[in-house]
Formats: sequence, structure tokens, C-alpha cells
Amino acid sequence: MNEEIIDILTKDGKRTGKTALKSEIHSKGHYHKTAHIWFYTKDGKILLSQRAASKLIYPLLWDVSVAGHVDAGETVEQAAIRETKEEISLDISEKDLQKVGVFECFQSYPNGIVDNEFHHIFIAELKVPLENLKPQPGEVEAFQLVTINTFKSLLINSDTLPYFVASNRDYYKKVLKEITMTTSS
Repeated sequence: MNEEIIDILTKDGKRTGKTALKSEIHSKGHYHKTAHIWFYTKDGKILLSQRAASKLIYPLLWDVSVAGHVDAGETVEQAAIRETKEEISLDISEKDLQKVGVFECFQSYPNGIVDNEFHHIFIAELKVPLENLKPQPGEVEAFQLVTINTFKSLLINSDTLPYFVASNRDYYKKVLKEITMTTSS
């Protein structure tokens, strides 16, 4: 598989007209876009994906249903649809996506990776049984559906219980609020 080519953004999230390989994006800390899709069920459950054991950052922790980089020239919606197909073998369309915002995530890691990402966040209803989803090797280890209350409890205890990516607490709270509003209406 060829390495992804990604648009470089300014610190304000605007396109610069330049691109770089994903490895350079992360080694030099270029600002860039990602698409995050959180799937929920009508009965108030949230789909979590366990990060693959081989991931360089936070292996085996539970996180967003689907996430990935936006390729050069691609819209965030196109990336969301592509990543959903790649990571969980689910076909969706743009009309399935509800954009709930952009979350700025600027972090550096001991292994030299610098993530300066603008997470474009979508929520979408999961309309198929969990058994229909197939994890992408090297990206996703497993799936689980958790209730909103379980998600809240895990989030409250995330400092002492290594379950979620702890540095993403504010991001998770934003997503939880949006899914709670959607499923309770």
C-alpha cells in the first residue's frame, strides 16, 4: 500500500496548497485534517473501536468508531466514507453523516510523532448488527457497543483506568453530548 499524500494546512486550518507524505506530516508536525465518525444506535449505544496492537500511538485502547487522514484533494465527507469502508467494511453515504464540529488536537509523543490535527467530527446511526462489521488489520483490533451511561463512567475513570486515550477527554465529552442529544430527541 502506498503512503498517503496529505494536504498541509496553516495553524488556522486553511489550505497552504502544499502536500506531504503522511510520515513527513507527522515527523515535521504539519497541520492537517482527519475525519472522525462516531456511530451510535437508536437505543443509545456508541460503537467503540479498539486500536490495533501494532499502532504506534495508544495501541489496544478504545477510541472513535472510525478515524483517518483526509487525503490530498479529498473532502472530509469523502474521507469519512472511504475510511468507514476501509476500517469497518461498512458502506455509507454522505447523507448518513451529521457533522458536529471540528476539534483541534495538537499533541507530540515520545516516539517523535507530532499530531497537529483538525478532527472533523461526524456522527452517524449504525444500522447494521455489530457482527456485520469487519476490522481492518493493522488499524482495528475489535469493536464493542457501549451504552451512553457506560461511556460516561469510563470517561470519568479514564485517568485511573487505561481504557480510552486519556488526553482526548474534552473531545470525548463533546461527542458524548452530541450523541446524547441525537438519541434523546
